[in-house]
Amino acid sequence: MTNLSPGGEVAPLTQPILIVDYDPTWPQLFAREATRVRTALGERVLALEHVGSTSVPGLAAKPKIDMLLVVANSADELAYVPDLEAAGYFLQIREPDWYEHRMFKGPDTDVNLHVFTVGCEEIDRMLLFRDWLRNNDADRQLYEQTKRALVRQAWQYMQNYADAKTTVVQAIMARAQAATNDRV
Repeated sequence: MTNLSPGGEVAPLTQPILIVDYDPTWPQLFAREATRVRTALGERVLALEHVGSTSVPGLAAKPKIDMLLVVANSADELAYVPDLEAAGYFLQIREPDWYEHRMFKGPDTDVNLHVFTVGCEEIDRMLLFRDWLRNNDADRQLYEQTKRALVRQAWQYMQNYADAKTTVVQAIMARAQAATNDRV
């Protein structure tokens, strides 16, 4: 991962990770940011989705709106980065070795705007996870319980917390994928 923050290093956590109960204003915050992104990029927006825990009604989450932006080629930064920056977003992470992922922070709302190239398998994975949690009470509760337990621990970096969820996320994804395959 290439973190573009000052100094170029991943900043350690300086305060506990906050998980809050579901907030019904989160979809409205997404809609406002989606309008801003669509205004900045126009037809270059091939898809724009609310993802992550704030996109799942009833799920407790970090109060941060995760957005998935699909463009023709996320590695072609000149095609979209200047316009997103002009709209107030700033490029925080560049991961050329992981699906050419880019991640921006929002101008006035706590947003993670994830950018991927059309056809990237990570897009389908993110949407499957979101949709499964929206429709599966048991796994939504399991995921929330896992997150609440993990935030009670001290983590040096946010990525450590994210990595600690991997086993549960993989188990949930396996059930979601199996259910999807059964429908085909």
